Amino acid sequence: MTVSKLAGEVGTSSDTLRYYERIGLLPEPARSPAGYRLYGAEAVERVRFIKRAQRFGLRLEEIGELLAIRERGLCPCGRTRRMLEEKVSGLTEEMAALQRLRDDIQVMLDQRLPAEDESWQCGFTLIQMGKTRTGAGGEP
Repeated sequence: MTVSKLAGEVGTSSDTLRYYERIGLLPEPARSPAGYRLYGAEAVERVRFIKRAQRFGLRLEEIGELLAIRERGLCPCGRTRRMLEEKVSGLTEEMAALQRLRDDIQVMLDQRLPAEDESWQCGFTLIQMGKTRTGAGGEP
């Protein structure tokens, strides 16, 4: 199948497929006499794997590493597991940081806003001073 047919089949653009080829995620396909790329059914599954791995948060470099392990005839399951464990750990840290941010914003929203007295520490003043719910400035 041509690059445009493969792109339609997997729900991505022809440019993306050419990029995957350029960086080595897709092997160079056969060419028609006119020079068109001709992909086989294995390309469909490979691109679907790439897209699923991206949805799990893997970077293209990481996906390439897994594909390279597989191409050497080895099982990439152990490496895949370690990568996903790292993603979970990172997501847990991000979620905690977002929860702290949400809590700080909620503290500001819970104040009587807008303040009629300009000396009142409204949300704007707290942002300007860098105060959080603990009263500390700077990064939580």
